[in-house]
Amino acid sequence: MRMYETIFIVQPDLGEEELKGISARVQEVIVSMKGELKRLEDWGARKLAYPIEKFNRGRYYYLRFDGDAALIAELERRLRLNDKIIRYQSVKLEKEAPAAAAIPAKVTEEEPVEAAPEAKVETTTEEE
Repeated sequence: MRMYETIFIVQPDLGEEELKGISARVQEVIVSMKGELKRLEDWGARKLAYPIEKFNRGRYYYLRFDGDAALIAELERRLRLNDKIIRYQSVKLEKEAPAAAAIPAKVTEEEPVEAAPEAKVETTTEEE
């Protein structure tokens, strides 16, 4: 299984019951497709960079989960069909990179570079 993250934006004027229903349906899709939900965060209502479907604000949700390509296809299909969700995006995460301290830095000593001599610029003016 691969790790994915999805951010989706719902309409800002939804009630708490509708928001709980949307997040429950998203969790249900992940579990039914044999995925493993790692994190579900409600980032709250934020101003959108540009109006989407005549909304200037939206409520953001963040998901991180393990799954396969079929899970992503089904999740995005369900997000697309829900009229209350105005945008979504899923990305596949790469494996965790080793910490920067674990990678030795390659130090090389270079000879100091001498400054280039200043170029003289001659200006000529023609008098007529």
